[in-house]
Amino acid sequence: DKKYGASMLHAWGMTEMTPLGTVCRLKSYLDAGPDEQRYAYRAKQGYPVAGVDLRIVDDEGREQPWDGQSMGEIQVRGPWVIRSYYDTPDSADRFTEDGWFRTGDVAAVDPEGYVIITDRTKDLIKSGGEWISSIDVETMIMGHPKVLEAAVIAVPHPRWVERPLACVVPKPGVTLDPGEILDYLRPKLAKWALPDEVLLIEAVPKTSVGKFDKKVLRERFKSWTPRR
Repeated sequence: DKKYGASMLHAWGMTEMTPLGTVCRLKSYLDAGPDEQRYAYRAKQGYPVAGVDLRIVDDEGREQPWDGQSMGEIQVRGPWVIRSYYDTPDSADRFTEDGWFRTGDVAAVDPEGYVIITDRTKDLIKSGGEWISSIDVETMIMGHPKVLEAAVIAVPHPRWVERPLACVVPKPGVTLDPGEILDYLRPKLAKWALPDEVLLIEAVPKTSVGKFDKKVLRERFKSWTPRR
């Protein structure tokens, strides 16, 4: 906003929420803080708008504290939040017994009430009891100067249940060794979050709206064999 005079407003929502869920407006005392703090908050998805109740729940059904660290699935309810899908009986698992809509997004909420979305439930990787955000690892990989795109998927593992596998598209005209990516990630990630392998691919499959289609990659590499 300093360079171009344009202020960006981060928000999150779904069609099922008609569609707004959170808006990232800074509270007055946060907006008065240093630039580094302000930008850190503005990178989050914001706090719930009026009329939307929001909670995060882990995979055992326990509501998580708003401490900025504990993760869980975002569940919402409100007057204009969906309560059922028309003529779709197999969608009952998208709703809890106490009336909350399960969004499928995984997030943490900080003590100020700002939501930080980390992944989709279907893309989150659970390895040896630890949760690994595929989006976080992808973002780190795409920070490498030789990388054009990257998608991280969960693949079956005989000991750890799931392990991350990185599918990386190099930038045109560059030579990229998979080991360069692992060396780049080691200082940034815990050892258990480091991908077991980096595979170089020509392109990341996309959906009709341009999102990474990870189910195609999961099907493609379902028989992948771990090296360690």
